[in-house]
Amino acid sequence: MNKTLKKNDMKTAYVMLLPIVGLLTVFVVIPLIYAIFVSFYQWSFYQDSIFVGFSNYLLVLKDQAFYRAMWTGIKFALIVIPIQFVAAFLFAHLIKNLSAKVGGFVKTSIYIPHVISGVVASIVFMFIYNYNGGLANYIVGLFGSEPIPFLADVKYALGSISLPAIWLGFGFTTLIILAGINDIPDSYYEAAEIDGANTFHKMIFITLPLLKNVFLYIIVVGLTGAIQQFDLPYVMTNGGPLNSTMTPNLFIYTHFKNDPYMGYTISAALLLFVIIGVISALMFRLVNSKKVED
Repeated sequence: MNKTLKKNDMKTAYVMLLPIVGLLTVFVVIPLIYAIFVSFYQWSFYQDSIFVGFSNYLLVLKDQAFYRAMWTGIKFALIVIPIQFVAAFLFAHLIKNLSAKVGGFVKTSIYIPHVISGVVASIVFMFIYNYNGGLANYIVGLFGSEPIPFLADVKYALGSISLPAIWLGFGFTTLIILAGINDIPDSYYEAAEIDGANTFHKMIFITLPLLKNVFLYIIVVGLTGAIQQFDLPYVMTNGGPLNSTMTPNLFIYTHFKNDPYMGYTISAALLLFVIIGVISALMFRLVNSKKVED
């Protein structure tokens, strides 16, 4: 009887998994296999394909512009993730101490930017950064300084597109951290208070260690997402000035738009896929995520 029930349960499980497996196969597995196949060819929409082996990959690996784009993506991530992470961590603690009604309103309010399109956010911040009449330069003028070309100066461009990225992801990051904080039993803090621990001690020895898995998720997702940023640099600067905001995805898109042969573009995309996978694996390896036991 038990064996029959187990077999039926397994069949039910396979039937329930079949739709998602089918979708993944059609929209992920098959395109990935085909992309790998095409990357070995000098492939064009207008000419017959020519097998070139690993030549496309070698071209990408020899292209200094690809490395500069990767470095730009990493710099962008190093600006966005720490600021967003610290601000979200502090704000999550603030929300936790609010009443249920006020806290609910604040959580809804800070999440709204996360559902806004990156294109819309780009346009809004382009008005803010406008050289003549923008809010940012109005504030700069209050201090007696000359207007700053935020999006046209190499010194300011990458930082300028980082600000909307921080704003877009701030609410989501805050709510994830808040959920992790609420999941920590109050008895831990009560026991620490009995032992004479202050707020700082509780944060260092209770909150931070028990949120390790949450932090790992935020860092990995945030890092990979920031490196792959496309909307903001495309709309706000189109990779300029002097390619200072040319992120990897924008670099790949630019090649796709201008290069008649797709082999290079697909090879660059696959290499980016591998690099991001390696970065994610290293993050998991370094942090060594473990299940928290109560």
